[in-house]
Amino acid sequence: MKNITSLFKISSILWIIWGIVHILAGIMTMKGILTNDISSSIAGIADAVDPKTLQMNYPKAAGAVIGQHGFNLFWIGATTFISAIFIWKGNRNAVFLAAITGGLADLGYFLFMDLGGFVNFIPGTIMTLVSSLAIILSLYANSKNKNYSV
Repeated sequence: MKNITSLFKISSILWIIWGIVHILAGIMTMKGILTNDISSSIAGIADAVDPKTLQMNYPKAAGAVIGQHGFNLFWIGATTFISAIFIWKGNRNAVFLAAITGGLADLGYFLFMDLGGFVNFIPGTIMTLVSSLAIILSLYANSKNKNYSV
């Protein structure tokens, strides 16, 4: 039982880190849109691309799309961060909420940004590995936990 508790706590810490990174990324992305600097928001996301190639006058609709992306980063980060508090206690629902929310967000990131070659290993790919490890640890602990809380 002690090992299961440790797995939940490690997963919780990983989700807290992941959540904070994504909350901050969301804020930084939305800040670029609010200051009408769409290029910096896009360069911040696609950090493996030469920023000079991203400098241009984007249509306001493109800024709105990037702004929505920043908002999504923020709420996804906040949801996983809050879930992490409950994962610490072994809450089954929180395990699944974080896995679905953070996991699907990172799946899209991996498919379109990582495989596309648009991002650096640090911090982007590292965060995908962090969420994957958090999912694996918490799902394993959840499957072994006989006294789960709801």
